[in-house]
Amino acid sequence: MGIRKTTMSDVAREAGVSISTVDRVLNGRGGVAPAKANRILSAARRLRLDRALSYRPGRTLRVAVLIQAPANPFHAALRQGIDLAARIHSDLNLQFLVHHIDPNDPARIADVVRAQSSRCDGLIVTSPDEARIAAALRDAAARIPVVTLADDIADSGRLAYVGPDDQKAGRVAGDLMGRLLRPDGGHVLMIAGLRSMAGHREREAGFRSVLAAFYPESRVSAVLESHEDAQRAGLLVLHALKADPQVRGIYHASTGSVPVVQALRQLDRADTTVFITHELTDNRRALLRERAIDAVIDQNPALEARVAVETMARLLGRLEGEPVTTVTDFQIYMAENA
Repeated sequence: MGIRKTTMSDVAREAGVSISTVDRVLNGRGGVAPAKANRILSAARRLRLDRALSYRPGRTLRVAVLIQAPANPFHAALRQGIDLAARIHSDLNLQFLVHHIDPNDPARIADVVRAQSSRCDGLIVTSPDEARIAAALRDAAARIPVVTLADDIADSGRLAYVGPDDQKAGRVAGDLMGRLLRPDGGHVLMIAGLRSMAGHREREAGFRSVLAAFYPESRVSAVLESHEDAQRAGLLVLHALKADPQVRGIYHASTGSVPVVQALRQLDRADTTVFITHELTDNRRALLRERAIDAVIDQNPALEARVAVETMARLLGRLEGEPVTTVTDFQIYMAENA
């Protein structure tokens, strides 16, 4: 006796809907709420109804993605991750519209949030944690799902955050710095991008707390903001090291590793200054191998972007599973594993 094929009646019973509703979903006729359509597709796939495996939703949903321009290598990696995830999940019929924002212009970012929230079905945002931006996101979140990526934004109404525990990452950086500076310790200069970025504040807090608790011979002498400008990061290091010869370590939490190394080499300090930074971009991998950087703490931005895409797809009813905040892991790279 042969195995009975799954029918639309089986799917309707499993999903708790009518046969006509199953027919509308599986034949792409539309008119079914996303959550219900997703439930029907999930039931069809569980029952191994062949036509459900290649189903593509009829209506395109648009998701605005707000990140910095690719001149910032971390944001270039986020863009690559978004593009890759969109290709992997092309069957979900989601369109990701990337908008480049200037983190130094929060008023403009708030305007972009408002404009895109009226045109799109979802928002994925990496931006400073600033009151005007948070207010615009709260307004948007009243209508569409909002996901924060890589940097969380307090009181934004977002439904999920995808990114690292930055305070823990800062603590790891502090532990590395303290151990590498022992036994004498010394002054440590921190270069943040923008303290208005929640992740940069949390990295600083974690870094300071570990030095204070376990390495009192090392202390943060200054925290300077590069405003996410790579060349500015190098100039800040150049001037700070000239002003303070006791600086023996640099904790760099933003873009601009190449200009920082150039400044160290110009002052003949590259071999005597511990340099720790974040994100394993191609140029940082090369500098690690040259031993111009001592350690890189990498949070895998391409993976974060993919998880953010999949989280948004769940919020929009295009993927199975519960859309939840996802704290991603990070890895330490040094010369021998770069």
